[in-house]
Amino acid sequence: MPKVKPTVLILCTGNSCRSHLAEGLLRAAAGDLLNVQSAGSKPAGYVHPLGIQVMKEIGLDISGHHSKHLNEFLNQPVETVITVCGNADQVCPIFPGQVNRYHWGFDDPAHATGTEAEKLAVFRRVRDEIKRVFEAYAAGRRDQAKVGA
Repeated sequence: MPKVKPTVLILCTGNSCRSHLAEGLLRAAAGDLLNVQSAGSKPAGYVHPLGIQVMKEIGLDISGHHSKHLNEFLNQPVETVITVCGNADQVCPIFPGQVNRYHWGFDDPAHATGTEAEKLAVFRRVRDEIKRVFEAYAAGRRDQAKVGA
């Protein structure tokens, strides 16, 4: 019987940008080990087009993602909750089966102003910051899986 992958839920307020960047990056780095999902406390209803664009630049397609409310996950086991913005950290409920909770805050690139190029620079910076943190987390989970195997 195949082992059920533990769910890692990445939360943000709007679930339109940072949480989707993190979901795409963590899924690419550890999707074979983890069921990676994202949601928001007040979902915006869309995934930010510049977020989709900067992920495409590094070979990851998140255009199929959609904005979800965290309540969709309240009746399923969530092993780890990671909040990527301060508001989500403050309103985050406890999920069934939750073992771990982390808060790694990142700037919200959706608030970037200026020209398209200036906004893209902010999206790329935040994407790269999220990539460093979540790839390190994925590496740690891989090490943990080897030890537990």
